[in-house]
Amino acid sequence: MDGPLEDEPRRYLSVFEDVTGTTGEDCLVDDETVVVVVASGELGEAIGPGGRNVTRFEERIDKPVRLVEDADDPETFVANALAPASVYNVTVSENDDRVAYVEVADEDRGVAIGSDGETIDRARTLAARHYEFDDVQLL
Repeated sequence: MDGPLEDEPRRYLSVFEDVTGTTGEDCLVDDETVVVVVASGELGEAIGPGGRNVTRFEERIDKPVRLVEDADDPETFVANALAPASVYNVTVSENDDRVAYVEVADEDRGVAIGSDGETIDRARTLAARHYEFDDVQLL
């Protein structure tokens, strides 16, 4: 991941870790949503029973939250960043640019793109920060 986080994302990560007892590895903040990258294997605990932990975190920061589980490989990470879309396959091309080509179920294209493209844009930002991708494209 590139350089240190700014103050606002760092504060959100601190609150996230306090509320959930899990490790937040990265945080994106936009006008609408806070996206937290959760350490691999800790997503269930971060959500909590019946969604209790993530709901408490949302209440504390007064913003909706999306969680993305970290992964040890770029393909899984990109698929996680596009969840809950059903991702069939992620292929990495490293010709001139490093691009992740993602195959999603036809019925989940809209989910993978998100309203006004926010889901795919967040996936692109996170993939660039964590795995130095130049782009993420849906097939």
